[in-house]
Amino acid sequence: MHAVSEQIETGTDPAAPPTDSAVVRDALGVGVAVGLSGFAFGVTSAGAGLGLLQTCALSLLVFTGASQFALVGALAAGGSPFTAAAGAFFLGVRNAFYGLRLSGLLGLPRAVRPLAAQWVIDETSAVALAQPDRRTARLGFTVAGLTLYVLWNLTTLIGALGASALGDTDAWGLDAAGPAVFLALLAPMLSGTVERAVAGLGVLLVLLCQPVLPAGVPVLAAALAAPVVLTVHGRRARGANSGERR
Repeated sequence: MHAVSEQIETGTDPAAPPTDSAVVRDALGVGVAVGLSGFAFGVTSAGAGLGLLQTCALSLLVFTGASQFALVGALAAGGSPFTAAAGAFFLGVRNAFYGLRLSGLLGLPRAVRPLAAQWVIDETSAVALAQPDRRTARLGFTVAGLTLYVLWNLTTLIGALGASALGDTDAWGLDAAGPAVFLALLAPMLSGTVERAVAGLGVLLVLLCQPVLPAGVPVLAAALAAPVVLTVHGRRARGANSGERR
């Protein structure tokens, strides 16, 4: 009641679309918060044995944190480059689905789409999809994408250069920073039973496969969680529908 009366007194409409300044503020907040974790990737990548140019090239060209951490994590654990790259690739496939959704929402010119595709990641998709119309979606996507890309690559460079000064990177636990940020972004999406079941089964598959399979392969096995859960859910839904018709 207090919040409603405050809105009446100030003349604000709770259903009003966000202002440009509010969209920019939120997009900058996401970009800065996540972009700074590029430092952890730079340190982790250098600790895994990748050179400065290799580390920076991953951030410049791949630019999807979960896949980058998965790749260097698998290499650091002794996994083969093939399994490490495969795990990173399958994690990055989700961005293609974001792109399908954002293509219609943003409606960008064809000449711009290949460049914008580089910025299609979890954070920019979340900012754009949260907006009520195309104009603010474009604004949020652009600000978040630009901020993230610049900061992520800058802090990757700083982290890779400063890795030697930190000594034993494992002792700092920086390799957990990227996955922690990814999980923090993922957690609010686990609102339904199906989503929680997929996440739970994925964790279980990783735990079961970790002791017996090479590094990088458990991540691939966890990808099986989604089709398994969706298949079971679909069968139950069809069974419930056929029962209702009877």
